[in-house]
Amino acid sequence: MSYKRIEQYDPETTEKLAEHVKEILSLIGEDDSREGLQKTPERVAKALQFLTKGYEEDGAEIIKSALFEEDYKHMVVVKDIELYSLCEHHMMPFIGKAHVAYIPDGKITGLSKIARVVECYARRLQVQERLTEQIRDCIQDALHPLGVAVVIEAMHTCMSMRGVEKTNAVTTTSAFSGVFLASSRTRSEFLSLIKKD
Repeated sequence: MSYKRIEQYDPETTEKLAEHVKEILSLIGEDDSREGLQKTPERVAKALQFLTKGYEEDGAEIIKSALFEEDYKHMVVVKDIELYSLCEHHMMPFIGKAHVAYIPDGKITGLSKIARVVECYARRLQVQERLTEQIRDCIQDALHPLGVAVVIEAMHTCMSMRGVEKTNAVTTTSAFSGVFLASSRTRSEFLSLIKKD
């Protein structure tokens, strides 16, 4: 049995991106014809398409694809959702975790859909602040719960690998709606549930 890799990329986009990557390699002083770089333009072109695939996805449709009637009015928390995104200022990765909660109002969604919504918005050029609010707003608008809470903790390579070069800096952002905004007790319960041991 042999290994077969299945990839789906737009050939025209891949070709155009690869041409630009070849030009970048030349501008930084590299020789794109040397052995180690011969397939790099195509690899980078495909990687960029994968890292920005969120533009082709609709967060609301993800939520609505698994809606269930359920009379449950307590907090649902999905924490430690791995997150990989590209900062829109330098196109360098930021990596971290998202913690998401909502309190249903007659409808719940599949737990994996929460993680998929995070992925949908993370796989775009982003700033962490906007990403946090987009996740909150998507779940609020698509599910109409009593409230949504989102906290993201991430390390930005544009801060650790260049610029200020602070390798241990972690950025935390939060966004709340509904009862999470109105009730400090509800908000505190969520924060205690996602707290590290």
